[in-house]
Amino acid sequence: MSKPYTADDFSSLVTADRTWRIREISDLKTAIRSADQNLGRVLLRALVTISYAHWEGHVRNSAKLYLTHVALRKHPYASLNNQFLKNYFLPRLAALSKSKGSIESRCNLLDEILASSNRSFSKVNDDLINTKSNLNSEVLKEICLVCDVSYQEFIEHEAFIDAMLLKRRNAIAHGEDTFMAKDDLDEVTNTTVALMRMFGDALDNKVQLKTYMAA
Repeated sequence: MSKPYTADDFSSLVTADRTWRIREISDLKTAIRSADQNLGRVLLRALVTISYAHWEGHVRNSAKLYLTHVALRKHPYASLNNQFLKNYFLPRLAALSKSKGSIESRCNLLDEILASSNRSFSKVNDDLINTKSNLNSEVLKEICLVCDVSYQEFIEHEAFIDAMLLKRRNAIAHGEDTFMAKDDLDEVTNTTVALMRMFGDALDNKVQLKTYMAA
């Protein structure tokens, strides 16, 4: 994959990633509308899994592209939004918590945090953008936090993300005979595409306006 060196590069890469996903969803939707009842039932189940896969994939790829774009600038943490410095230490804090580190190791970490403002952000930790193959609303909220994107506009879609997409996708993936009504076709496709646009556009706005920089 090309790297998002410029703001235009970032926009083009995010748009390209979303476009082929939308095309697949649209093609499957068209096939469902023209299918007979039995084939339509099978394709509706396929639509759920495809829609979820593209939702998860677009969120993961867009978030990584965003962090990569900022990393390529190699700005010192002091000139970036505080979330970037938090991101740098989040894996260390998690490891320290699991290992129940000594007071000395905790103090050493705090010293490093206090002395890190002149370091530059130049490498993305992929573990921070972990959809856990289970992109529910709570995981999305964590990714929004890491990217410093407002989660507010996603709140009204939590039931769709958790129940309509993820719960049904998991049931189908585990071989359950989960039924999806043809009446749900427009809601699944339109809302999935809208959510992908919301997330990608939120990151694109940050890149274009450079709001990842410190105020």
